[in-house]
Amino acid sequence: MNSKIIIALDYKDEVSTMALVDQLEPSLCRLKVGKELFVRCGPGLVEKLIHKGFDVFLDLKFHDIPNTVAAACQAAADMGVWMVNVHASGGRNMMMAAREAIEQSSHKPLLIGVTILTSLSRSDIAEIGLDIEPAEQVLRLAKLAKESGLDGVVCSPLEVQTLKQEVSKDFILVTPGVRPVGSDTGDQQRIMTPAQALSAGSDYLVIGRPITAADNPIQALKSIIVECS
Repeated sequence: MNSKIIIALDYKDEVSTMALVDQLEPSLCRLKVGKELFVRCGPGLVEKLIHKGFDVFLDLKFHDIPNTVAAACQAAADMGVWMVNVHASGGRNMMMAAREAIEQSSHKPLLIGVTILTSLSRSDIAEIGLDIEPAEQVLRLAKLAKESGLDGVVCSPLEVQTLKQEVSKDFILVTPGVRPVGSDTGDQQRIMTPAQALSAGSDYLVIGRPITAADNPIQALKSIIVECS
């Protein structure tokens, strides 16, 4: 089973993380390790997850000068992760440097660009000088990411259909902001249900709290799989 579900491991420590992971099967999902968990637990946890057979999305959103980002992507590739991401707003030279670093590695993870965070609304991005609709900036950054050699982007499910049409049908789209029917939206602003996101063209769905905060996380995951089928 080539699962399209990426579980965001929203935990603060390795014990809590592994308590969930030990109940999962790599055939059912992939796993995302973000900033807090990585900072608290380090590369060792990532290596344990990979050793257990899981594809790991290292979600650290690198954004720095080209040489620094390239070195970080090389380190991620050396760890054996399945996917790594950078901020597309870091620009063409930074993204091209990241692509070159991965191509020089024996293991080549997917390289994904972050466009506009799904927690940001029109008023939020206006405050930082982008007085346009989020979807416009997402399209602009996605096209730049494609031109820079990236495999895809992270975007809201609301932008998926446009990106598949305007950038490329083969461009990988990873979508957070996915909430199963009846779930709390939390701090996400631009959301869809898993079935809606897949129907629009999402390639992978990032789902955290609806699974990790559920009374029965495994049943929650299986329910989402059924919802998506």
